[in-house]
Amino acid sequence: MLDLKPYQSLQEALRDALETFHDHVCLIESDRGRERHRLTYGQFRDLTRPLARALQDTGLGADPDPTAAANRAAIIMTNQSRWLLAAYAIHYSGGVLVPLDYKLTGREQLALLAHSQAHYLITEWFFWQQITRSEGFADFRARCVVVTDAPADAELCGAVRWEEFVARGAGREPVFRPRRRSDWACIVYSSGTGGRPKGCVLTHDNYLEQCWSLTRWYPFWPGVRYLSILPTNHAIDFMVGYIGPFVCGAAVVHLRTLRPEFVREAFATYRITYVCLVPMVLKNLERGLRQRLQELPWLQRRWLAGLVSLNRMLTRGRPRPWLSRRLFPAIHRAFGGELLAIIVGGAFSDPQMLQFFYDLGIPVANGYGLTEACTAVTVNNLKPFRPDTVGQPLPGVEVRIVHPDADGIGEVVVRGRNVMSHYLDDPELTAETIRDGWLYTGDLGRLDRDGHLQLFGRKKNMIVTAGGKNIYPEDIEAFFEGLPVKEFCIFAANYLWPARTLADEQLVIVLRPEPGQTCGDALHSELTTRNRRLQDYKRVHGYLVWERDFPRTASMKIKRDVLAAEIRAAVERSAMVPL
Repeated sequence: MLDLKPYQSLQEALRDALETFHDHVCLIESDRGRERHRLTYGQFRDLTRPLARALQDTGLGADPDPTAAANRAAIIMTNQSRWLLAAYAIHYSGGVLVPLDYKLTGREQLALLAHSQAHYLITEWFFWQQITRSEGFADFRARCVVVTDAPADAELCGAVRWEEFVARGAGREPVFRPRRRSDWACIVYSSGTGGRPKGCVLTHDNYLEQCWSLTRWYPFWPGVRYLSILPTNHAIDFMVGYIGPFVCGAAVVHLRTLRPEFVREAFATYRITYVCLVPMVLKNLERGLRQRLQELPWLQRRWLAGLVSLNRMLTRGRPRPWLSRRLFPAIHRAFGGELLAIIVGGAFSDPQMLQFFYDLGIPVANGYGLTEACTAVTVNNLKPFRPDTVGQPLPGVEVRIVHPDADGIGEVVVRGRNVMSHYLDDPELTAETIRDGWLYTGDLGRLDRDGHLQLFGRKKNMIVTAGGKNIYPEDIEAFFEGLPVKEFCIFAANYLWPARTLADEQLVIVLRPEPGQTCGDALHSELTTRNRRLQDYKRVHGYLVWERDFPRTASMKIKRDVLAAEIRAAVERSAMVPL
């Protein structure tokens, strides 16, 4: 891999990687079992040149202020080669990348495009249709919108087709615009589609240092194949499915569909080495594998149990892939026969689930991170395997527990060069979150004597779904505006009633009825109807009726922390009415 220490920016490191690993495969794109693209690093470089030139011709990177809005370019795409081609072209041109979640609604995407002030957008035709049909599109302003996969007769609403746009830059060399480590590289949103936008400004130094620390424990090299399943806009996949593999000369495999049969096929076809998953996907894999093992004849199940015990004993100190593959050949063939580890993060992982896979010789590297820390804070280095923790701090990262209780549990704070610069246009929130160089995570944890971090719950009013989605209750409240009550507020249930667990996190809506009003069947029906319109992971799990006015500031904002304390002192969680 490249030595990242001398480099000043992502584009500088990636530019050298494209030359260093010129003849090695960097990208494979498959659609329903049919391979669409296979690019070497040299071919990737050649494809980005006209795109970068066309972007520069429209003004990207021309503003001498690297933080200027005119240098910001957003991507809304599913995982594919063009995502990475666009990202590299944006950075090569001196731009600031704004990766947005393609699973958001058009209205939500418009809100984040407005907040980021991105002057450029590269997206797919389906998502562009969604945006142009959304409320608020009339106010959307962009210097240039590039759309892929648009039908020949499509009304583009001011956008330009990818092919046409790239052709504009053909035959002319783009200008390489260097950046410094302290310059902005990306604006990544951890939340804020309906409430307070949280755009994490991450610098080139953040990414280079995070990549350096991750590859100390989990190096890639030419011949490694990483299966990209998480959305590339996600902090984990952007690092582990783009930057990390590229600076090491590895290959990234993109699937245009995530239907289970094609994911299973990809493991065997491409002999995958690493994959990153969220706990929800890993749980589905566990469920299917357990079912198949349970269907084995009784004698085979007894034999398997003996092999599991043997493998557990022989891999107690560290994984031994060669040994486990001999003990469980059929299972490992199903995963391609060369899988070294599944990396899981983004949400709570059940230790028993992690142990299940490890016992079969499939190590799961459990980790903990947050967008504000670029990607990861701690990772299990598997020496030895510890399913009960989220690992130890990565090289160059410090973790402390502040204000611990009698059991040593307190708020997790983090310091290192991976910690973001600030929240975009929000100095108040930045000051609350970063103090004296330490990032206050809002998560509750404890460090054991070996330096492993254990997590026990959240101090902040938020939840993280099993799919790795950060949900801030304020973002959900807009969907319940106009309810026939005096006022309402949404909380994370574990914030109202603190529980030392990260499992089964839920949202609860607190209703303050008008004086003399009762919350009967009609209101319950209205809540249920509105709830069903939300995406599954955003739904409220129950409601609580509160008979007092909400405490408010002089500017009439709800004092959420005060209200939560009042509710906590007065009622039990069992008072919540399920929806």
